[in-house]
Order: sequence, then structure tokens, then C-alpha cells
Amino acid sequence: MGRSRYKIYEEHYPYFITSTIIDGLPLLSKPELAQIVLESLTYLQTERKVIVYGYVIMGNHFHAIVQGIDLAKKLRLTKSYMARSMVDLLTENGNSKLLSQIAFRKLRHKLRSDYQVWEEGFHPKQLFNDEMVNQKLDYIHFNPVSAGFVGRAEHWRYSSARNYLGQEGVIPITIYSG
Repeated sequence: MGRSRYKIYEEHYPYFITSTIIDGLPLLSKPELAQIVLESLTYLQTERKVIVYGYVIMGNHFHAIVQGIDLAKKLRLTKSYMARSMVDLLTENGNSKLLSQIAFRKLRHKLRSDYQVWEEGFHPKQLFNDEMVNQKLDYIHFNPVSAGFVGRAEHWRYSSARNYLGQEGVIPITIYSG
């Protein structure tokens, strides 16, 4: 989980998480890298029994509302997997420019890798009640609208907004019903 002051204390509550690409590089604006995040969220649900209530993937970060047992460890391992997959894909595609950027920005104490894709931690915020969950779902879904990328939340491909309108989303999620 990194050196974050944010921690997961009570696993029976949902948590709002944010993971940011190192120095805000817009890696996730590349569809093939955003796809790695989508596949990882799906894997968390199907194989790791993490409930995903909502998500949005932006160019340089993603937000999600998640809940589950041993959540911190599962999220840490998933972020590590996503980073390795992204580096492997960038290497396969010969994208030396992005690889050199994430290598240059790597923190000095990160000795086990030549690259650093993510900022440390995922800043979990415990959601104590339905009002908090619904507020964070609105925040997640309207993030691309606020950024000026789309006029309506459901028009953003990399979001669970469509799921909440009864439409098919890019990946399945668990609709939060309080």
C-alpha cells in the first residue's frame, strides 16, 4: 500500500480508492493501457471476490468504490500486476518515449524495477453510509463531465455510469443499493 496515511481498517465497509499514474502522465488515455485496468477490475471481482460498485478511468488516474476481505493486499497486488502488464505492453509496442518517462520519474528507493507506473498508495477512504457511497458514485461518474470530455456521464466509455442507468457497461459491476 505504500507509505500512505490512508488505511483500510474495517473491511465490511466500501472504500473509495484513487490510483494515479506517476507524475500525472496520461498513460490511461491509451485504450490498450486502459483495457489492462478494466481487465484487472474484472479479475478482482471474479477471482479475488472484491465487490466493485463503481469506477472511472481517466487519462492519468482511476477511481473505484470497492469492498472485500484483505482488500489492501489484493489492491496492492493488482496495481503491481497492472504496472508490469503496462510496461510489458509498452515494451512490445516499442514505445521507448513512454518507457523512458516512467523510468525517469521512478522514485530512487524503488530498487526492484526499472520503471514506476503508479504513485504510491491508493488513498482508501472508508464510506460509512449510503449517502457517502452515493456522493462518491456521483463524483466518479461525473469526473469526465467535469473535465469537459463528455456532456453526459454515460457517454464516457471507461465508467460504470451506464451500468447505473440499466445499460450494459464495458465491464459488469455490482450496483450499490444501500
